[in-house]
Amino acid sequence: MMAEHGSTCSGQEATFCMNGGTCYKLPAMNSLSCVCKHMYTGGRCETLSLFTSAQSGHNSGLIAAVVIIAILIAVAVAVLIYYIIKSKKSQRSKSGKTAKSHFLSVWVEVRA
Repeated sequence: MMAEHGSTCSGQEATFCMNGGTCYKLPAMNSLSCVCKHMYTGGRCETLSLFTSAQSGHNSGLIAAVVIIAILIAVAVAVLIYYIIKSKKSQRSKSGKTAKSHFLSVWVEVRA
């Protein structure tokens, strides 16, 4: 990667990078630069990065999406159950009233 822009450091300069990073001389800027190994960051590869923000951000977005979808499904099922129960109660009350009124009319006729 950096080899295109400079040559690898030698001698004392080779120890400039920490944690196994590769040192490169940048002649145009008269400075040293490091290419860090996996999970290390910083100007001299001095910082251990256990989690990268891109991966954790992607995972949190995925988790949030799954939770939101689960909540929406639960609400839809609850509404569906509510309307089914309401419909059955309505049918029972209509059939119950019809039977009651029929019983009363038969009872009145028998008494008369």
